[in-house]
Amino acid sequence: MSPSIAEVASTIDHTLLKADATASAIHKLCREAAEHRFYSVCVNGFWVPFCREQLAGTDVKISAVVGFPLGASASAVKAFEAARAAEQGAGDIDMVLAIGLLLEGNHAAVQADIREVVRAVEDQAIVKVILETGFLNEEQKRTACQLAEQAGAHFVKTSTGFGPGGATLDDIRLMRASVSPHVQVKASGGVRDWPTAVAMLEAGATRLGTSSGVAILSGAGGAAPTQTGGY
Repeated sequence: MSPSIAEVASTIDHTLLKADATASAIHKLCREAAEHRFYSVCVNGFWVPFCREQLAGTDVKISAVVGFPLGASASAVKAFEAARAAEQGAGDIDMVLAIGLLLEGNHAAVQADIREVVRAVEDQAIVKVILETGFLNEEQKRTACQLAEQAGAHFVKTSTGFGPGGATLDDIRLMRASVSPHVQVKASGGVRDWPTAVAMLEAGATRLGTSSGVAILSGAGGAAPTQTGGY
């Protein structure tokens, strides 16, 4: 049985991460999230206090990105960024793992990087680890998932939306199979229409990162896929 509009809406991190995002655009993002009862808004850390004000009195949470979009910040910088965002109201931290370290096989350093962020927001926020799957082969994706779980992360996530490729059903299935049941999977990058959103959830995702949340819901009921660009 397909999920309802409300069920899909409750999985969406309504996202705006562009460099040219303005206060009016973030205000619109928050208004749409409240209206459609999305799970959260996903923004750069600078906007967390503003979103907290805009979302006061609603159930919409705030997700803040860390080490975004390259994953190449020092671990201490990522940890500080995450802690600051959590203090200011973010309940979710979406961090980019150290992609270069993973590609060269330095698994201990990748795990340590994630663990430092997890510890920085312990009991304050959950941590989603962005793998940037477009850079990785299947073995590297599995390894990244396992390292994220071992480091205490709560989610593994496909993409930033700024790297090569995006979420695929094969990747969601692989990621779901690579972690324990208590670790969840977020699909992000190219989730822009109702059929894709539902397919990602059926494949094992429990959260969707997208800038097309409103378009996704408007396409429920078998409408043709939208052509909205973005995350």
